Amino acid sequence: MGSTYGDWLKEQREAAGLTQQQLADMAVMTRSHIAHIEAGRRVPSKEDARRLDAALNTGNVLSSFLPREDVAVADHFEAVRQLEQQAVMIREFALAYIPGLLQTEKYARAVLGSAFPPVSEEECDRRVVTRLERAKILEDPVTPVLWALLDEALLRRPVGSEDVMAEQVMHLVGLAEAGRIRVHVLPFGVGLHPLLDNTLRLMWFEDQPPLAYTEGYGMGKVHDSPSMVRELQSRYDLALSDALPLKDSAALLRTTAKDYGHDD
Repeated sequence: MGSTYGDWLKEQREAAGLTQQQLADMAVMTRSHIAHIEAGRRVPSKEDARRLDAALNTGNVLSSFLPREDVAVADHFEAVRQLEQQAVMIREFALAYIPGLLQTEKYARAVLGSAFPPVSEEECDRRVVTRLERAKILEDPVTPVLWALLDEALLRRPVGSEDVMAEQVMHLVGLAEAGRIRVHVLPFGVGLHPLLDNTLRLMWFEDQPPLAYTEGYGMGKVHDSPSMVRELQSRYDLALSDALPLKDSAALLRTTAKDYGHDD
């Protein structure tokens, strides 16, 4: 998102002679949420912006600084990356690739190396490093709680070599069996399900309402509308109810890794 919104918010707050806590009280928000927005670490929701404009008597000036809804994933994902670092719970649904937070280095390199238009080896290296840096949030043994709902299709479609796939699938098994994440596989036998349209990420926070992020071909969008977030949460719950239980999913993952040549 850049720091434009945060800079403007801080400028308007200080011009009004308000502390972060005073503004937070007036806008019915937490002081830490205000601080995160001013520092550029959080994306304000439309409702946040409306309340801040009302508290500061700025008309719709702050609302007008919200990021455009239709922007490229590459530009927009920086905001999502910042949000995931603050989330206390993340639930992912993936249809085409293993979610970025759960990718091994070799799998990530295979995915990013197949980008179109092609990118240089140097740029691919940079993106791989960024992706692995994101995954460091899983080094905390508890937070964020992470659930991964995976369509069986992404297990059957080889990315890179068979060795790459075997290592990647066993990485998921290791995280699941250690209790760090929950993994549920939506088997082919389910047929159509409510999440076939997009990749979906749901995020919950300590000090702001939950958000959703959907991603399709070349586009991504953060959803902050409570009704839309609830609808996407319901879609996730419906799909999850048809998925294999944790133990059965882990068993299927082990079988898949064996099919790719992994030897226990």
